[in-house]
Amino acid sequence: MTLTKISLENVTVFQSLDLPLVNGINIFLGENGTGKTHLMKILYSACQATRPDVSFNEKLVRVFKPDNMMIQRIAQRAHGAVTAKITVFSEKANISCTFDRKTKKWDAMVSGEDRWEKQMGDLTSTFIPAKEILSNAWNLEAAVAKNNVDFDATYVDIIASAKVDISRGKDPASRKKYLEILQKITSGKVFVDNEKFYLMSGNNKLEFALVAEGIRKIALLWQLIKNGTLEHGSVLFWDEPEANINPKYIPVLVDLLLQLQKDGVQVFISTHDYLLAKYFEVKIQPGNEVIYHSLYFQDENAKKLVLCESRSVFGELTHNPIAAAYDQLLDEVFAKEWSCQE
Repeated sequence: MTLTKISLENVTVFQSLDLPLVNGINIFLGENGTGKTHLMKILYSACQATRPDVSFNEKLVRVFKPDNMMIQRIAQRAHGAVTAKITVFSEKANISCTFDRKTKKWDAMVSGEDRWEKQMGDLTSTFIPAKEILSNAWNLEAAVAKNNVDFDATYVDIIASAKVDISRGKDPASRKKYLEILQKITSGKVFVDNEKFYLMSGNNKLEFALVAEGIRKIALLWQLIKNGTLEHGSVLFWDEPEANINPKYIPVLVDLLLQLQKDGVQVFISTHDYLLAKYFEVKIQPGNEVIYHSLYFQDENAKKLVLCESRSVFGELTHNPIAAAYDQLLDEVFAKEWSCQE
């Protein structure tokens, strides 16, 4: 069961947004502050709300972490009374959350929750934050529980997902093909010992804190595939997957995500990286479905009112800050070469 659309009214940087989603890979592009991560956190909260022990409104507050856990803080800042509404659609159900500037804590009005749970109850969703966190997993959960540190729920959730061991015995062929590729990059396997994550290479046991951050991110992906978290019917959200990863591994990462999508995983990523965005266009194969959602300011000077343009081809985007930055670089390179020849 996949997510098909998100509709927002007066939420964070969005005055009005009605965005269709594809069953495959949804790639969010845009300058800083255009709401890429906000969209993924909202969609992730809706996915988590398929569980009977998780409410949509409370999960929104826990992933955004506004001051005093007030959901009204994620309403768009505007003069006068503003009513904010979030609606997330799947193929068979939808869930909505409505609140305003007077709403207390997370006491928002949620509708469609019962049908959402009934239709989507077997959904598994995972959010990988931009910052790697497993190297600090051993004491983070306890510190968050005691309010000694302030991390949003995506960090605590990813630690819990990585610790899950629902896969016993030999790896099925569907997972093995991924694990072997990733293992060549990480040069080892992930395991958990006494609440700490380690990378085991041969007989060498290396704590995550001593592993390069880019390798730790790849190792996390290995673990999520190994333990069955990423499988047919699940949803993956990955915020800036390219961060701290060696550029030569980007095409491998793209191949893996495209294959996961073919195997029934719906994928949402945000990126500022040309290589990552372009490789999806280059490597797409029959059976893949990829769309680019480019978020941009209607008024570039005021930095307000974010709109969205969606295209299936990266090069066809009219609003493309990544391509524009690379074009500017090429212009400066050519200008310098010409000046040296004069």
